[in-house]
Amino acid sequence: MDLSIIVVSWNVAPLLANCLRSIAAGAQGLEYEVIVIDNASTDGTAEMVQREFPEARLTRNTENIGFARANNQGIRVSQGRYVLLLNCDTIVPLHGLSELVRFMNEHPDAGACGPRLVRSDGTPQPYCFGGDPTLRYLVARGLNQILFHRYLHDWGTDRIQRVDWVSGACLLLRQEALSLTGALDENIFMYFEDNDLCLRLRKQRWGVYLCPQVSVTHLGGQSLGQNPWAREEYYRSLDYFFAKHYAVTSRTLMRPALKVYRLLVGR
Repeated sequence: MDLSIIVVSWNVAPLLANCLRSIAAGAQGLEYEVIVIDNASTDGTAEMVQREFPEARLTRNTENIGFARANNQGIRVSQGRYVLLLNCDTIVPLHGLSELVRFMNEHPDAGACGPRLVRSDGTPQPYCFGGDPTLRYLVARGLNQILFHRYLHDWGTDRIQRVDWVSGACLLLRQEALSLTGALDENIFMYFEDNDLCLRLRKQRWGVYLCPQVSVTHLGGQSLGQNPWAREEYYRSLDYFFAKHYAVTSRTLMRPALKVYRLLVGR
């Protein structure tokens, strides 16, 4: 089988339905499977999947176990040479997944790749790729936003390039690479699980690529600033990432710097 597509859902039945409908056109020419992991939705999500997408393999969890653990459930039963982690609030374009698989076939050094992410109006979505969140990188990113109101990266780039990480909203992984690095870190409930996995892939000498010739619509990814719970989870995951990958001194310096940043930006 070419591709296993894993979609984690939680109370987003209409978005999930649109995502699943887009897959058939996006994966034309591939032998693929769709695995839906529902994190105890109460809006009829699981029933909708059973009714409208009977070909999908559905797992119904009894609680919301988080993004990483749920995706790992899908990874464990996946049969494809490649595994795609796909957010339920995405829409894949015609032949988009086929193009990403073709890229991986042509680049045997690639452990992972991701497309350009765009908003519903077609404009590039920030943070679809980036550099490792080292202290130096975070300071540079914060200063650019606070002083110059600009990003460090060109999110609308057309250039295929090796990057430190690509977003877990649409993350294509080589099964062979996953067998060496392990799957997502289940200590992370959400945020930075994609950074962590891509860093571990690179430590095993696999390449991580941005493939902007494919544009995937991501309807989410814009609510962090308005969601206090999500903001706190973001910073908790960042702290965990630092503790896992960086020296104690970096984590010690990061914490007060982050407090100053949050005061300046008001979140």
